[in-house]
Amino acid sequence: MSKKGFASTLISLFVVAGLMAGCTGNNNGNSSEPSPSASNAASNAPSDTAESKYPDYSKGFPEKVTLQIPVYERAFEGWNVTDNYYTRWIQKEFGDKNNIEVKFVPITRSSEVTDYEQLLASHKAPDIIFHYDMPQALAYYGEDVMQELDYDEIANYAPTYWNNMGETIKQYGAVDGKNVFFFAARPAVDNFVTLIRKDWVEKVGMKVEDLTSLEKYNEMLEKWKATGLGVSGGSLLQNNYTYNYAFRDWPVDPKYRALYSDLGVADLTTKDTEGYLRNLNHQYNAGLVDKEFYLRNDDGKIKAEFVAGKTGTYGFYLASNTDVLTATLKNNPDAQFAVLPGTAGVPDGKKPQGRAYWPFGFIMGINYESSAEERAAVWMYLEWMSKPENLFYLQNGVEGQNYTLDGSGLAVKNADFKGESVLSQNNNKDYWALVTEAAQYADPAVTRKAYLQNWSPPGYENLAEEVLTNYDKYAEFRTPDALFSVVLEKVNEYKADLNSLFQELYVKVVLAPEDQFDKVYEDAKKTYLDAGYQEILDEKQKAIDAGQFK
Repeated sequence: MSKKGFASTLISLFVVAGLMAGCTGNNNGNSSEPSPSASNAASNAPSDTAESKYPDYSKGFPEKVTLQIPVYERAFEGWNVTDNYYTRWIQKEFGDKNNIEVKFVPITRSSEVTDYEQLLASHKAPDIIFHYDMPQALAYYGEDVMQELDYDEIANYAPTYWNNMGETIKQYGAVDGKNVFFFAARPAVDNFVTLIRKDWVEKVGMKVEDLTSLEKYNEMLEKWKATGLGVSGGSLLQNNYTYNYAFRDWPVDPKYRALYSDLGVADLTTKDTEGYLRNLNHQYNAGLVDKEFYLRNDDGKIKAEFVAGKTGTYGFYLASNTDVLTATLKNNPDAQFAVLPGTAGVPDGKKPQGRAYWPFGFIMGINYESSAEERAAVWMYLEWMSKPENLFYLQNGVEGQNYTLDGSGLAVKNADFKGESVLSQNNNKDYWALVTEAAQYADPAVTRKAYLQNWSPPGYENLAEEVLTNYDKYAEFRTPDALFSVVLEKVNEYKADLNSLFQELYVKVVLAPEDQFDKVYEDAKKTYLDAGYQEILDEKQKAIDAGQFK
């Protein structure tokens, strides 16, 4: 079940990402040495003579190069993202052998855009600028903080990586006729899940499988309230605006999708959003949702309510070494958990729509201030990590400690291992996600086993099974956001202010007495449109009419 999908309409669990304007204007005019073939960068494929155009660093750089790699800081307890067994291993096996000092730059997952903007403004940003979503990647491009890429150069220094991702890069990496982005692979899978307290559902005489619609879900919440069990979880909507998908008509019109589906700028004005807000307003006034949902602006705060037994739903990325289940059981020994059905947030007569991922993971660009040597070091790093033996080590750790191999070649994790080479709580993904979004094996059957192993907390293997089952079950109702082939200047101009204004307005609408909803909502829509959203819609419509989107 996708994080950006229909389940999030229930609990409003969204990644928190602060926005800050800055780093604009003519940065590439001050860039370090440009790509050797920047003038030819828009060509569709590397040339046959690429190898002769670039310095040979196969024996390492003659002078030490400092490579700065971004890594998400997720506040995992006891985990230092910049200095651990694996960062030291990377330095030894890649850095030292190539005369490269590898430095990891922490990027706070809950406020990554703010972090990047501050780092860019202070000229301390890493060599790779990344984001998961194209609107923000385009915003960075619009700030002129990324270099134009030379495909020949990538293929020369990273042939394995290019072989894996070259076609995707050629298809999606160009903006305004310039090659700007490179990508990580994204297998068609997702491990985001919304948990529900199964014991609570059954205590009020229902079953989890009874939650076939939003109306049924609200009925259950009413029973939770009547018996004093608790409420639905919730959080502040921030920078991941897919909350109204389940309220949309199906099939969704591609042009309508392009106009209103946008992770970076919230839609406040459609009938879909009206339906979402009207329901949340009812839940709030009826005492069915966390009364302080608007104060839950990071995962730790949302998780704490669930662990404490105050809320009965919680959305997160399922992993074998998650601590949310054991932590909840400490406070509530009788707690039972299930996957919230994908239909539970869907009004009667609607379809369980969600957001499909694009066919790539991280969207990346090279910092405009990175030198030619640093850029080459990036490609060399991606090449090294793309080698199966290095990727496998980062994903699984040390054989005999972190895992043992079974007869199929699957690395069977040692869940009790706590030694120096212990993996991070998301299996080191924040390091290897530069080349792929999910661990895979050559045999699809082994890959599925690996998914289940990586996502199955001991004793709760059924949760991971349900995640995979639901992902396939609702695939037909997931659609990706539109990919515009031009920079939307008005989006970049107004996004930060509109994000802040949206939070203020939608919370005001939700907290209004039910009999005042219509008036408060109409006033909010007008304020939002006048603050720049109408200009964004006009700009998008112009691009849509010109066919400048996919």
